[in-house]
Amino acid sequence: MCGILAVLGCSDDSQAKRVRVLELSRRLKHRGPDWSGLYQHGDFYLAHQRLAIIDPASGDQPLYNEDKKIVVTVNGEIYNHEALRERLTNHKFRTGSDCDVIAHLYEEYGENFVDMLDGMFSFVLLDTRDNSFIVARDAIGITSLYIGWGLDGSIWISSELKGLNDDCEHFEAFPPGHLYSSKSGGLKRWYNPTWYSEAIPSTPYDPLVLRQAFENAVIKRLMTDVPFGVLLSGGLDSSLVASITARHLAGTKAARQWGTQLHSFCVGLEGSPDLKYAKEVADYLGTVHHEFHFTVQDGIDAIEEVIYHIETYDVTTIRASTPMFLMSRKIKSLGVKMVISGEGSDEIFGGYLYFHKAPNKEEFHRETCHKIKALHQYDCLRANKATSAWGVEARVPFLDKDFINVAMAIDPEWKMINPQEGRLEKWILRKAFDDEERPYLPKHVLYRQKEQFSDGVGYSWIDGLKAHAEQHVTDKMMQNAQYIFPHNTPLTKEAYYYRMIFERFFPQNSARLTVPGGASVACSTAKAVKWDAEWANNLDPSGRAALGVHLSAYEKQVAASNAVKAPPKVIDNIPRMMEAAAPGLAITS
Repeated sequence: MCGILAVLGCSDDSQAKRVRVLELSRRLKHRGPDWSGLYQHGDFYLAHQRLAIIDPASGDQPLYNEDKKIVVTVNGEIYNHEALRERLTNHKFRTGSDCDVIAHLYEEYGENFVDMLDGMFSFVLLDTRDNSFIVARDAIGITSLYIGWGLDGSIWISSELKGLNDDCEHFEAFPPGHLYSSKSGGLKRWYNPTWYSEAIPSTPYDPLVLRQAFENAVIKRLMTDVPFGVLLSGGLDSSLVASITARHLAGTKAARQWGTQLHSFCVGLEGSPDLKYAKEVADYLGTVHHEFHFTVQDGIDAIEEVIYHIETYDVTTIRASTPMFLMSRKIKSLGVKMVISGEGSDEIFGGYLYFHKAPNKEEFHRETCHKIKALHQYDCLRANKATSAWGVEARVPFLDKDFINVAMAIDPEWKMINPQEGRLEKWILRKAFDDEERPYLPKHVLYRQKEQFSDGVGYSWIDGLKAHAEQHVTDKMMQNAQYIFPHNTPLTKEAYYYRMIFERFFPQNSARLTVPGGASVACSTAKAVKWDAEWANNLDPSGRAALGVHLSAYEKQVAASNAVKAPPKVIDNIPRMMEAAAPGLAITS
C-alpha cells in the first residue's frame, strides 16, 4: 500500500505551504517507505509515499499522461492493467506501473472510466488544463481514504486521518465505490452492482461456478515484482487462499522471479488454535511456514501504537488489529512486501456464528449486504492499516468484484445454516472446494467451525485485554461515560480504555464520527442482535458471545458485562483453551 495526500485549491502556493504538505505527507511514510514524490501546480498539491510492488525501478509517482497535463497520485493495484493497455493503443506509457493506465483512461473516457478498473485503489487525478480534479475509491473500500475541507475553501484527500486531521475544519471517510468530481462539486456512486439494492437473488447454487470465480480472483492477485506470501490462520478462508495460491503459483511471473515455494505466515499466543491448524495446513500444502508468537503483554504494550495506525476505537477491530500489526512487522523483516489474505468471506457467505440464528433467507441476505457495505469500517480498515503500518500490502481475493457478483447472486436459501442437514456456516463455499480427486484441503479443515481472528490467536488475548482495561478504568469513570463521550458512549471498560487513547491522538469531533457504533454480538449489525433474545445481555464482538453456537462460548452468567465486575486474573500468555477445533463437526460430503 502507498500513501497519498492531496491539497486542492488552497489559495496558497507559497514555499511554506509546500513545506507543510511535505510534512503532512511524511506522516504517511510508513505506508510507502520506498520513495516520495510531490507535484505542485499553483495551489494544487499531490503528494505520494510509494510502496513499490509493480515495476519498482520506474513506477515512482505522481504519474502523468504524455504531455504531463494530467497528473495522478494512486494507492492500489490495478490487476487488469495489461488488458487496459491493449485498449489504449494510441497512448505512450512512461512506466510499467499498473497504475499508469489511469491518466490515459481519463483522456479517452473522461470521468466514466473508473468502473473499468479491476483492483483496489484510491486516487486523485488533476487535469491542469482547467484545474478540475476527480477522486475515487475502490468498490468495497479495501484501500483507506478520507476527505476533508479547509476554511480557505480547499479540499483535502488523504490515505489516513493523520494526514489531514490537524488542518481541516471537517473531515470524514471517503465512501467506497464513489467518485468526487470538482466539476459537479459532489459525490456520485460509480459502483452499482445488482446486490447493492438488497433485492433477494434467485440464481441456483453451482459449486463449480463459485469455485472457478474464486480461483480466478486469487490468480489475478499473484501479479507482483517483489517477494510475497499468504496469511494463514488455519481457518477455512485463509487455507483456501493458500491452497489455490500454491496450486497456481508455478508458471507465473512471480514464480520465475522468486521461485515456486510459497511462504505462509501465522501469529498467535503459544498453544493457540490458529498456530496448531495453520501448521497442519502448511504441512499439507508444503509451504515454507513462518510461525510468530506473541504474549498478552506484547499485545497490550502495542495497543497505543495500533490505535494510532488503525485510527479507530472499535473494540473488535483493535482486538484483531494488534496481532496482525505485530505479525506484519515480522513479515517485513523477512523482506516480504505483499501478502494475500482471507478477509471478506464471512460477510459474503454469512460466516459469522450469529448467522446461525437468521430467521429466514431474506433477513440473512440483507444482513450480508449490510456487512459488505460496512467492510471499509472494520476488516478492510484493519487489513489495510495493520499491514501498511510496516510497509506491507494486503490483497483480499474474496472482495474481487467479479467474485462478489457471482456469490451474491446465489439464492440465499443455499447459504442458510442448518446443522441438522450438515450445513454449517459457509457451507456452499466449503462444498465448492470439496474435491475428492484433487483435495484442496483436509476434510476436517474444510469443515472446521468459524473462529474470529481475535479469538483464534488465543482466547486469553481478549481476556487479557479486558483484565488490563479493568485495571485502568474505574467504575466511577464508567458512570460518567455518557457525559465524557456522548457520541458512541463506551459500554465496557475495554471500550472506554481504547476511546481514551484514540481521543488523545485524534481529538477532533470529525475524527470520532468516522468510527461506527451500535450494539453487536459476534460482529453482528445492531439489527441482527434482535435475532436472539439472549444476545441483548451478551453484547460482545467476540465469536464466543454467540451463546448456543460457538463451541467455547462464554458462560452466560459471566458474559453480561465487564463494566463493573472484574474478570479473573489472566496469566500472561497461557491460553484458556488449548484446543478449539471440533472434530465432530467434520462431515462427509
